[in-house]
Amino acid sequence: MATSDPSTSTSNPSPRKPASAPEKKYKCQFCNRAFSRSEHRSRHERSHTKERPFKCAKCRSTFVRRDLLLRHDRTVHAKDGGVPLVSEGRKRGGTKSSPTEGPSKPSINVDPGTLEQIEASSDAANGHLNDAENSLPTYSPDRGSMLEPSIEYLSGAATLPQMPWDTFMSQAPQDHKSHSMSSSMSSQDTSMSQQPFVNMGTIQPHQTQLPPIMERQSSLNSALAPTFPSLTDSFPVSGSPTPNALSPFPSMTGPVSPVNYRRSPGPSQALTLPKAPQVANENERNAIAAQIVNEDIDLPPTDAINQHLSTYFNLFHHHLPFLHPELFTPGIVEPALLFAVLSIGALYNFDPAQAYLLHHGSKKLVNQFLQNKDNFDSRKCPLWTMQSTLLNMIFESWSGGPGGLEWACSIKSLLTNMVAGNKYELKLRTDARGGVPPSHQEWIEDEGCRRTYFAVYIFFGMLTLTFNHTPAISFNEFDSLELPSSESLWNLETSDEDSWREIFSASTFVTVQEAHDSLFRGECTRYSAFATRIMINALFLEVWNLKRSFETLQDVVLEWKIRIALETWERSLDLCEPETIVVPLSTPHKSHPLIFNAMAVYRNTRARLEVDLKSVQEALRYHNSYEVAAAMTVAREGVKRSEEMLKVIEQCFECIEIVALQGINWVTKTSATNWSVEHPLCGMDLMVILSLWLYRLETDDEPATDDEIAMYNKIRNLFDDDAVEMYGSKLSSTVARVWGTMLDGVVVWGISKLMGESFKLHSQALIGYEDEIMPDPTNGMASLPDQGLMPLEAAY
Repeated sequence: MATSDPSTSTSNPSPRKPASAPEKKYKCQFCNRAFSRSEHRSRHERSHTKERPFKCAKCRSTFVRRDLLLRHDRTVHAKDGGVPLVSEGRKRGGTKSSPTEGPSKPSINVDPGTLEQIEASSDAANGHLNDAENSLPTYSPDRGSMLEPSIEYLSGAATLPQMPWDTFMSQAPQDHKSHSMSSSMSSQDTSMSQQPFVNMGTIQPHQTQLPPIMERQSSLNSALAPTFPSLTDSFPVSGSPTPNALSPFPSMTGPVSPVNYRRSPGPSQALTLPKAPQVANENERNAIAAQIVNEDIDLPPTDAINQHLSTYFNLFHHHLPFLHPELFTPGIVEPALLFAVLSIGALYNFDPAQAYLLHHGSKKLVNQFLQNKDNFDSRKCPLWTMQSTLLNMIFESWSGGPGGLEWACSIKSLLTNMVAGNKYELKLRTDARGGVPPSHQEWIEDEGCRRTYFAVYIFFGMLTLTFNHTPAISFNEFDSLELPSSESLWNLETSDEDSWREIFSASTFVTVQEAHDSLFRGECTRYSAFATRIMINALFLEVWNLKRSFETLQDVVLEWKIRIALETWERSLDLCEPETIVVPLSTPHKSHPLIFNAMAVYRNTRARLEVDLKSVQEALRYHNSYEVAAAMTVAREGVKRSEEMLKVIEQCFECIEIVALQGINWVTKTSATNWSVEHPLCGMDLMVILSLWLYRLETDDEPATDDEIAMYNKIRNLFDDDAVEMYGSKLSSTVARVWGTMLDGVVVWGISKLMGESFKLHSQALIGYEDEIMPDPTNGMASLPDQGLMPLEAAY
């Protein structure tokens, strides 16, 4: 790859013209930009034509430059046992290759205009490119052709080694109990020795004990705040800097890319870990405090601020990455946004009292800003007001109280207007450029706006999924917007604008409408992990509208198209852009958390095509566990026994199997901080359906079919005998009880505790009696004796 400094190129034997007055006689036919050499013009014109003349003979990948093709062959196809690396090929061939030669491949027709870049690629082929001070940042839209410069990573310099696939995929510990769930939440399940909770302050090799933070005390107010020292302090001194092929953490056994590594080798670029923003010193804290000196809002100490920032950006940010970690400077950002971030960070630090103080401080600052506006204009609202309002709505909606949800619903229209006005301003800025590519600074600003819009879209979708709220933003609001880029490009650091322009011109961006149309045509589409989450949100809302609209309820063709789109979306996961950003979370999906979260929504969406639990969703709005459990019981009439229902039960089985494979104790203690709140929200419908289907199978007079018996046994094998016998030998009750116990084991978001209590009450109803959990006297629920299997309504 040619560097930005022409003086570094030594491959061109032709004499140079004086650098002081180069004659630029070669003009681009598209934009009239002048160049001193025809090959420079040819390379530039590819940014307009999107031409990718260098084709890989082993796959369908194409590239703008030959050095990228060489790198692609050395990394992506190295494990195929075919052509060796360039350096190895030269050694085995016994002759020294010329600088323009790459791996032995079928010949590729190259126009004369590309000679200089082919010559300049000799450094890249020999691995010396990163010696240049202003070399191009290591990024390519193909993600399989990224350069691998040696970087200082964690405790030492390391690049991504060749990946031992079979060993890598089988290194998780195996145990004969790993597929069983134990009902005892206090016992040490053997599956606890699997992936441990990734506490940033307790990363140690071969860690088998959960850190003390996750040992839940009797109440949420216990001192459970983890510490987050730097990764370099906690990384082991000895051993390889990359303990396995893709993970820099000894305690993480999963890849960090959203692709399936049995099918794809994943990223070829060295992995990076963006650092969480921090307050540098007391002077910076004092500068923040000076901005709110008249607001009667307390600012936490510096250590607490940094701890909350670490938990937000390490545990929450990756599930909804609309903030830019590198640009989030605590002393510069608006205090309202800073307080909103700190409030969620405090929740993940198990400090609810501090979290609520910070949350109310953020709400106060936003309200004052809006009230001081004489004439509210959504077009003039700065982006931070939208981001702060979004985080405050997330805090209130999932905090576990009906009052918070009511407040969030009351300002949905305000946030919707902010999105509409800001989006219109984005369109004006984009149109004003007249097709000229944005600078890196401009693109970061635009991408931050788009990511915020989509974060609002996803959050509103989750309100619809959880509480059956009418969607506040329609798909048509975003159809012309580009989907978010990969996290690698979003967090990319560029050395100069020339490098950025080359990266941008080589990148491929897909609009929401294009991706939507492709899915409904059955055509797999390549987009980022964030885009994957957005598109399943769009498909979920399609299903919601199908089931809620009288006009479309009987539209068989539309339902068939939606099913095609869902299947295509799932197949598109294999094409999803790999990421090189390390996510310090432990998820069983072995992928980026956004993909793991998207799969939870996908399973829920598939179930919604068959079963409508509208009554349960509406009962959740008012946060009364008895009412929610009663709605679960009444919903049994909507769960039928049919071939189509078996497909839904398969999705339910996948949901609970994830928990079984990880171990119930492990999931109980770690999912609250490692997994998004989307998992308990999406899993609620699935577990209600599963428990009611099992109940029908256990009580109906109609004999079970062979397929139903096979499915029942698959589910039964996930539990040990003690777990089932504890709940009256009823598998339906066992499923509900275990799920409820898992949800309210360790609580970050209060709504998960509400759902856990509801499931445990639902479990009691399924076996017809109430155990040691006494009803709330304010609800007037009488205690029932053990009368065996009675009608479900008798439990309420």
